Amino acid sequence: MAVSRQAHEFAEFLADVSAKSSTPGLDLAVIRDIVDSHHKASTEPEGVSYAEVDAGGVPALWAVPEGADPDKALLHFHFGGSVTASMHSDRKAAGHIAKAAGARSLVVDFRLAPEHPHPAQLDDAGTAYRWLLAQGYQPRNIGSTGHSIGGTLAVLLPLRLLAKGEATPGAIVSVSPWTDLTLHNPSVDENEDNDKMLSRATLELFRAAWLQEPGVDFTDPRISIANADLTGLPPTTVHYGAYETLADDGAALGRRLADFKVTSEVHALPEGQHSFILGAGRVPEVDQAIQRMGQWLRLHLGS
Repeated sequence: MAVSRQAHEFAEFLADVSAKSSTPGLDLAVIRDIVDSHHKASTEPEGVSYAEVDAGGVPALWAVPEGADPDKALLHFHFGGSVTASMHSDRKAAGHIAKAAGARSLVVDFRLAPEHPHPAQLDDAGTAYRWLLAQGYQPRNIGSTGHSIGGTLAVLLPLRLLAKGEATPGAIVSVSPWTDLTLHNPSVDENEDNDKMLSRATLELFRAAWLQEPGVDFTDPRISIANADLTGLPPTTVHYGAYETLADDGAALGRRLADFKVTSEVHALPEGQHSFILGAGRVPEVDQAIQRMGQWLRLHLGS
Protein backbone atom coordinates (compact mmCIF):
# COMPACT_ATOMS: atom_id res chain seq x y z
CA MET A 1 0.00 0.00 0.00
CA ALA A 2 1.49 3.31 -1.10
CA VAL A 3 1.79 5.93 1.59
CA SER A 4 0.50 9.45 1.03
CA ARG A 5 2.46 12.42 -0.26
CA GLN A 6 1.76 14.10 3.09
CA ALA A 7 3.42 11.18 4.94
CA HIS A 8 6.57 11.67 2.87
CA GLU A 9 6.49 15.42 3.54
CA PHE A 10 6.12 14.75 7.26
CA ALA A 11 9.18 12.45 7.18
CA GLU A 12 11.15 15.22 5.45
CA PHE A 13 10.04 17.68 8.14
CA LEU A 14 11.28 15.32 10.88
CA ALA A 15 14.60 14.88 9.08
CA ASP A 16 15.00 18.66 8.82
CA VAL A 17 14.35 19.22 12.54
CA SER A 18 16.71 16.36 13.44
CA ALA A 19 19.47 17.84 11.28
CA LYS A 20 19.08 21.23 12.97
CA SER A 21 19.01 19.81 16.49
CA SER A 22 22.09 17.62 15.92
CA THR A 23 24.30 20.51 14.77
CA PRO A 24 27.60 20.07 16.68
CA GLY A 25 28.25 22.40 19.61
CA LEU A 26 24.66 23.46 20.30
CA ASP A 27 23.69 24.30 23.87
CA LEU A 28 21.00 22.00 25.34
CA ALA A 29 18.63 24.97 25.74
CA VAL A 30 18.92 25.68 22.00
CA ILE A 31 18.37 22.01 21.14
CA ARG A 32 15.22 22.04 23.29
CA ASP A 33 13.93 25.11 21.44
CA ILE A 34 14.51 23.37 18.10
CA VAL A 35 12.77 20.16 19.27
CA ASP A 36 9.76 22.17 20.48
CA SER A 37 9.28 23.26 16.84
CA HIS A 38 7.93 19.76 16.10
CA HIS A 39 4.50 21.21 16.99
CA LYS A 40 4.51 22.89 13.57
CA ALA A 41 3.89 19.49 11.94
CA SER A 42 0.39 19.33 13.48
CA THR A 43 -2.51 21.52 12.46
CA GLU A 44 -4.45 23.43 15.08
CA PRO A 45 -7.41 21.16 15.95
CA GLU A 46 -10.70 22.97 15.40
CA GLY A 47 -12.92 23.46 18.42
CA VAL A 48 -10.23 22.76 21.02
CA SER A 49 -9.35 25.34 23.68
CA TYR A 50 -6.35 25.33 26.01
CA ALA A 51 -5.64 26.37 29.58
CA GLU A 52 -2.41 26.11 31.56
CA VAL A 53 -2.80 24.69 35.06
CA ASP A 54 -0.74 23.70 38.08
CA ALA A 55 -1.42 19.97 38.52
CA GLY A 56 -0.32 19.51 42.13
CA GLY A 57 2.98 21.29 41.51
CA VAL A 58 3.52 19.91 38.00
CA PRO A 59 2.94 22.36 35.11
CA ALA A 60 0.33 21.07 32.68
CA LEU A 61 -1.95 22.14 29.89
CA TRP A 62 -5.60 21.28 29.42
CA ALA A 63 -6.70 20.60 25.84
CA VAL A 64 -10.50 20.84 25.93
CA PRO A 65 -12.55 19.87 22.86
CA GLU A 66 -16.01 21.40 22.44
CA GLY A 67 -18.64 19.04 23.83
CA ALA A 68 -16.09 16.90 25.71
CA ASP A 69 -17.49 14.47 28.29
CA PRO A 70 -17.07 16.36 31.61
CA ASP A 71 -16.50 13.11 33.52
CA LYS A 72 -13.60 11.82 31.40
CA ALA A 73 -10.00 12.97 31.08
CA LEU A 74 -6.83 11.87 29.36
CA LEU A 75 -3.42 12.15 31.01
CA HIS A 76 -0.96 12.77 28.18
CA PHE A 77 2.84 12.46 28.21
CA HIS A 78 5.04 14.06 25.55
CA PHE A 79 7.98 12.69 23.56
CA GLY A 80 11.67 13.68 23.74
CA GLY A 81 13.51 10.85 25.49
CA SER A 82 13.04 12.60 28.87
CA VAL A 83 15.57 15.23 27.71
CA THR A 84 13.68 17.45 25.25
CA ALA A 85 10.14 18.48 24.20
CA SER A 86 7.38 19.83 26.42
CA MET A 87 3.64 20.24 26.82
CA HIS A 88 3.91 22.90 24.08
CA SER A 89 5.43 20.55 21.50
CA ASP A 90 2.55 18.07 22.11
CA ARG A 91 -0.30 20.54 22.54
CA LYS A 92 -1.88 20.18 19.10
CA ALA A 93 -1.37 16.41 18.67
CA ALA A 94 -2.85 15.87 22.15
CA GLY A 95 -5.76 18.11 21.16
CA HIS A 96 -6.47 15.94 18.11
CA ILE A 97 -6.47 12.79 20.26
CA ALA A 98 -8.68 14.46 22.87
CA LYS A 99 -11.14 15.46 20.16
CA ALA A 100 -11.20 11.91 18.77
CA ALA A 101 -11.84 10.56 22.28
CA GLY A 102 -14.44 13.20 23.19
CA ALA A 103 -12.55 13.91 26.41
CA ARG A 104 -10.32 16.68 27.70
CA SER A 105 -6.59 15.95 27.88
CA LEU A 106 -4.13 17.07 30.55
CA VAL A 107 -0.74 17.41 28.82
CA VAL A 108 1.92 16.96 31.51
CA ASP A 109 5.07 19.11 31.46
CA PHE A 110 7.19 16.66 33.44
CA ARG A 111 10.72 17.55 34.55
CA LEU A 112 13.54 16.84 32.09
CA ALA A 113 16.85 14.99 32.31
CA PRO A 114 19.78 15.30 32.77
CA GLU A 115 18.86 17.96 35.37
CA HIS A 116 16.12 15.65 36.70
CA PRO A 117 16.93 11.97 35.99
CA HIS A 118 14.68 8.95 36.47
CA PRO A 119 12.34 8.62 38.33
CA ALA A 120 11.44 12.36 38.26
CA GLN A 121 9.32 11.94 35.11
CA LEU A 122 7.36 9.04 36.60
CA ASP A 123 6.98 10.90 39.89
CA ASP A 124 5.50 13.87 38.01
CA ALA A 125 3.18 11.52 36.10
CA GLY A 126 1.93 10.13 39.40
CA THR A 127 1.47 13.60 40.87
CA ALA A 128 -0.59 14.72 37.87
CA TYR A 129 -2.69 11.53 38.08
CA ARG A 130 -3.44 12.10 41.76
CA TRP A 131 -4.30 15.71 40.96
CA LEU A 132 -6.89 14.48 38.44
CA LEU A 133 -8.34 12.20 41.11
CA ALA A 134 -8.51 15.19 43.48
CA GLN A 135 -10.46 17.08 40.80
CA GLY A 136 -13.11 14.36 41.04
CA TYR A 137 -12.21 12.15 38.07
CA GLN A 138 -12.72 8.44 38.69
CA PRO A 139 -9.71 6.21 37.79
CA ARG A 140 -11.79 4.23 35.28
CA ASN A 141 -12.62 7.49 33.46
CA ILE A 142 -8.97 8.51 32.99
CA GLY A 143 -6.97 7.46 29.92
CA SER A 144 -3.16 7.23 30.08
CA THR A 145 -1.74 8.38 26.72
CA GLY A 146 1.62 9.35 25.26
CA HIS A 147 4.27 8.77 22.62
CA SER A 148 7.96 7.89 22.61
CA ILE A 149 9.17 8.24 26.23
CA GLY A 150 5.61 9.45 26.86
CA GLY A 151 4.31 6.15 25.49
CA THR A 152 6.63 4.45 27.99
CA LEU A 153 5.34 6.59 30.87
CA ALA A 154 1.75 5.87 29.78
CA VAL A 155 2.42 2.21 30.68
CA LEU A 156 4.92 2.67 33.53
CA LEU A 157 2.48 4.81 35.52
CA PRO A 158 -0.25 2.12 35.69
CA LEU A 159 2.42 -0.52 36.45
CA ARG A 160 3.68 1.56 39.36
CA LEU A 161 0.12 2.07 40.61
CA LEU A 162 -0.53 -1.68 40.42
CA ALA A 163 2.65 -2.35 42.43
CA LYS A 164 1.34 -0.01 45.13
CA GLY A 165 -2.14 -1.54 45.10
CA GLU A 166 -3.69 1.68 43.76
CA ALA A 167 -6.41 2.03 41.12
CA THR A 168 -5.09 2.44 37.58
CA PRO A 169 -6.44 4.56 34.73
CA GLY A 170 -9.20 2.87 32.76
CA ALA A 171 -7.33 2.56 29.44
CA ILE A 172 -3.92 3.11 27.86
CA VAL A 173 -2.87 4.44 24.46
CA SER A 174 0.88 3.94 24.00
CA VAL A 175 2.37 5.30 20.76
CA SER A 176 5.95 4.56 19.66
CA PRO A 177 6.94 3.36 23.15
CA TRP A 178 10.53 2.72 24.21
CA THR A 179 10.16 -0.57 26.07
CA ASP A 180 13.62 -2.19 25.97
CA LEU A 181 16.33 0.06 27.40
CA THR A 182 19.06 -2.43 26.39
CA LEU A 183 18.58 -1.34 22.74
CA HIS A 184 19.00 -4.96 21.65
CA ASN A 185 16.05 -5.06 19.23
CA PRO A 186 17.08 -5.49 15.56
CA SER A 187 14.97 -2.55 14.32
CA VAL A 188 17.22 -0.12 16.24
CA ASP A 189 19.86 -0.68 13.55
CA GLU A 190 17.73 -2.01 10.68
CA ASN A 191 15.61 1.17 10.58
CA GLU A 192 18.52 3.57 11.07
CA ASP A 193 18.02 5.04 7.58
CA ASN A 194 14.22 4.91 7.68
CA ASP A 195 13.65 6.65 11.02
CA LYS A 196 14.00 10.40 10.46
CA MET A 197 13.85 11.34 14.15
CA LEU A 198 15.67 8.69 16.20
CA SER A 199 18.94 6.79 15.91
CA ARG A 200 20.89 4.43 18.15
CA ALA A 201 23.25 7.30 19.05
CA THR A 202 20.33 9.54 20.06
CA LEU A 203 18.75 6.77 22.13
CA GLU A 204 22.08 6.16 23.90
CA LEU A 205 22.34 9.88 24.72
CA PHE A 206 18.78 9.90 26.09
CA ARG A 207 19.41 6.75 28.12
CA ALA A 208 22.58 8.16 29.70
CA ALA A 209 20.78 11.39 30.64
CA TRP A 210 17.69 9.65 31.99
CA LEU A 211 19.18 6.70 33.90
CA GLN A 212 21.96 8.08 36.08
CA GLU A 213 21.88 5.64 39.03
CA PRO A 214 25.30 3.99 39.52
CA GLY A 215 25.25 0.42 38.25
CA VAL A 216 21.82 0.80 36.69
CA ASP A 217 20.53 -2.41 35.08
CA PHE A 218 18.88 -1.63 31.74
CA THR A 219 16.86 -4.86 32.01
CA ASP A 220 15.23 -3.71 35.28
CA PRO A 221 11.45 -4.14 34.78
CA ARG A 222 10.86 -0.78 36.49
CA ILE A 223 12.41 0.90 33.44
CA SER A 224 12.25 -1.75 30.69
CA ILE A 225 8.59 -2.68 30.16
CA ALA A 226 9.94 -5.56 28.02
CA ASN A 227 10.68 -7.37 31.29
CA ALA A 228 7.77 -6.18 33.43
CA ASP A 229 4.89 -8.27 34.74
CA LEU A 230 1.92 -6.76 32.87
CA THR A 231 -0.74 -8.60 34.88
CA GLY A 232 -3.66 -6.33 35.70
CA LEU A 233 -2.98 -3.58 33.17
CA PRO A 234 -6.14 -1.87 31.90
CA PRO A 235 -7.13 -2.24 28.21
CA THR A 236 -4.10 -1.10 26.21
CA THR A 237 -3.62 -0.21 22.56
CA VAL A 238 -0.14 0.13 21.07
CA HIS A 239 0.57 2.08 17.89
CA TYR A 240 3.97 2.32 16.24
CA GLY A 241 5.48 3.17 12.88
CA ALA A 242 6.98 0.37 10.78
CA TYR A 243 9.94 2.65 9.94
CA GLU A 244 10.88 3.37 13.56
CA THR A 245 14.09 2.38 15.28
CA LEU A 246 11.71 1.32 18.08
CA ALA A 247 9.33 -0.67 15.83
CA ASP A 248 10.34 -3.94 17.52
CA ASP A 249 9.73 -2.37 20.94
CA GLY A 250 6.12 -1.66 20.00
CA ALA A 251 5.56 -5.05 18.37
CA ALA A 252 7.07 -6.91 21.32
CA LEU A 253 4.92 -4.98 23.80
CA GLY A 254 1.86 -6.02 21.82
CA ARG A 255 2.85 -9.68 22.04
CA ARG A 256 3.51 -9.47 25.78
CA LEU A 257 0.16 -7.80 26.44
CA ALA A 258 -1.47 -10.80 24.76
CA ASP A 259 0.71 -13.19 26.81
CA PHE A 260 -0.50 -11.52 30.01
CA LYS A 261 -4.14 -11.65 28.84
CA VAL A 262 -4.47 -7.87 28.80
CA THR A 263 -7.29 -6.60 26.57
CA SER A 264 -5.20 -5.12 23.78
CA GLU A 265 -4.79 -4.11 20.16
CA VAL A 266 -1.59 -3.41 18.22
CA HIS A 267 -1.38 -1.28 15.09
CA ALA A 268 1.72 -0.82 12.93
CA LEU A 269 1.54 2.18 10.60
CA PRO A 270 3.05 1.26 7.19
CA GLU A 271 6.25 3.28 6.66
CA GLY A 272 5.22 5.21 9.80
CA GLN A 273 7.74 7.41 11.56
CA HIS A 274 8.55 7.55 15.25
CA SER A 275 6.06 9.76 17.13
CA PHE A 276 3.93 9.94 13.99
CA ILE A 277 1.03 11.53 15.90
CA LEU A 278 2.92 14.82 15.46
CA GLY A 279 1.58 14.78 11.89
CA ALA A 280 -2.00 15.13 13.18
CA GLY A 281 -4.27 17.09 10.87
CA ARG A 282 -1.88 16.93 7.91
CA VAL A 283 -1.17 13.25 7.26
CA PRO A 284 -4.27 11.16 6.39
CA GLU A 285 -2.79 7.90 7.75
CA VAL A 286 -2.02 9.63 11.04
CA ASP A 287 -5.55 11.01 11.30
CA GLN A 288 -6.98 7.52 10.73
CA ALA A 289 -4.73 6.13 13.49
CA ILE A 290 -5.82 8.91 15.86
CA GLN A 291 -9.48 8.13 15.15
CA ARG A 292 -8.71 4.51 16.15
CA MET A 293 -7.09 5.72 19.37
CA GLY A 294 -10.16 7.83 20.09
CA GLN A 295 -12.47 4.86 19.49
CA TRP A 296 -10.38 2.73 21.89
CA LEU A 297 -10.71 5.35 24.61
CA ARG A 298 -14.46 5.85 24.00
CA LEU A 299 -14.96 2.09 24.19
CA HIS A 300 -12.95 1.40 27.36
CA LEU A 301 -13.10 4.51 29.55
CA GLY A 302 -15.76 4.23 32.19
CA SER A 303 -16.50 0.57 31.48
